[in-house]
Amino acid sequence: MASGTVKWFNNAKGFGFICPDAGGEDVFAHYSTIEMEGYRTLKAGQPVSFEVEAGPKGMHASAISTAN
Repeated sequence: MASGTVKWFNNAKGFGFICPDAGGEDVFAHYSTIEMEGYRTLKAGQPVSFEVEAGPKGMHASAISTAN
């Protein structure tokens, strides 16, 4: 499981990017992979943990969880 910080997340479009703590390229984050109850969203600067998977357009996050 990787960790990182949310770079930005657009609630209207349901996606954003995570900056991995280990460095490298930003990782795509989609609302459908956020593991939380209710309205699934992320905030810029929020610490998260996630799995990294190869997607058709680069790396994307799955099983995204927040500290709170």
